[in-house]
Amino acid sequence: MNAERSIQASVDEALGEAPGRGRLEDRRILVVGAGQEDHGIEDPPLGNGRAMSILFAREGASVALVDLNEANAAATAELVRAEGAETLVIAADASSEEAMTEAFERTAAEFGGVDGLVMNVGIGAGLGLAGTTVEDWDRVMAVNARSHFLGCKLALHSMGDGGAVVLVGSVASREVMPFPVYAASKAALEALCRQSAVEGAPRIRTNLLIPGLIDTSLGRLASQLSPLRDQVPIPAGRQGTAWEVAYAALFLLSGESSYVTGQNLIVDGGLTVAPRATP
Repeated sequence: MNAERSIQASVDEALGEAPGRGRLEDRRILVVGAGQEDHGIEDPPLGNGRAMSILFAREGASVALVDLNEANAAATAELVRAEGAETLVIAADASSEEAMTEAFERTAAEFGGVDGLVMNVGIGAGLGLAGTTVEDWDRVMAVNARSHFLGCKLALHSMGDGGAVVLVGSVASREVMPFPVYAASKAALEALCRQSAVEGAPRIRTNLLIPGLIDTSLGRLASQLSPLRDQVPIPAGRQGTAWEVAYAALFLLSGESSYVTGQNLIVDGGLTVAPRATP
């Protein structure tokens, strides 16, 4: 799906053109999965993690950028600095307790603390149950579920009052998918979100952001592999942009959502409530 067909929104926020409003002023945010893989896509659109990082910086936060690929995180850092924000690049495997602990410690040492965490991590493997190996299952669960568990555990231990955690799931968790381990790993985040919200209350809030079909490099690659993806009926009439996901995360990190915890925020243009064709 090209940019002309996917970005029909006219609002500045959906296009990443709205000015900052100081909604995260003086906040210290850790974004895990802040880099971006372009997957060989020509003129790739912005990814969710990169859009979040830029937007948080624009809204006044210092942003620590964690990614398995240090070069990808460094590219995001250049865009964050262009917003006039302080930043830090950390290469880390999000499924490693040692690496995640170090990421929290380095962020706290550099910024003087951590106020917010976004876990924007997810991979897929296998095709159907028959085509998914035990190794596929364990690897995806480690990256998609264990990493979020580690993020919640470390956030609840190290954040002060008013902290906020945003987990990033997927509408795949509510569908029958060709990639069952991906869907199962994302479904696990709903239970983790509730647990973290209760254990963290009243000091630290945890919420789950659930994007639908978003126009990213990975999304375009998926559409190349399965052209039917671009034909899915969405009430909004288009796929979302990474900026729209980022603004939802911004709300969940900001004081505007101070009475919101343990909740799921679905950003899908109405996809999950749209009537489906019957046989």
